[in-house]
Amino acid sequence: MPATTFHWIRVQTFCYATEMKELLEEVMEELLGDAEYSEELTESEHGNTMTILEARLTKQRQYRELFERLGPDIRSWILEDMDNRVDDDCMFYIRLDKQKAVLGTYEVAHHGDVIAVTGKIQSHPARKEVAARTLSEFLAGLGQSEPSSD
Repeated sequence: MPATTFHWIRVQTFCYATEMKELLEEVMEELLGDAEYSEELTESEHGNTMTILEARLTKQRQYRELFERLGPDIRSWILEDMDNRVDDDCMFYIRLDKQKAVLGTYEVAHHGDVIAVTGKIQSHPARKEVAARTLSEFLAGLGQSEPSSD
């Protein structure tokens, strides 16, 4: 496994005026562990106030902890769908269902109300196949070294 799997990972979600920001803050804290996240107050395209919650992870330990928290089902899904999860620019993408995350379950989302996880994979040379192999090795390594208790 490479010393560093990603250059960085961004975890981002939007909290709309109709949502309870405290619940999304709890989700971000659970998902990120001790990693810091920022909150930016902005306006939606319809003029409503919304908050962007965003973290930028830059340490290998943070990457491992994030993917461990996502659980084996999501890691397996990423491995099975690798061709769609990594693009030609060595970027990784996954979207988690925001409402299910609030309820304590991480599931892949196929709609717009999401927690977006995006990362730039270390890849030398910078090719999709190399990035996909790097990510696959990283995810496979997590399954073998998972702690027995949380």
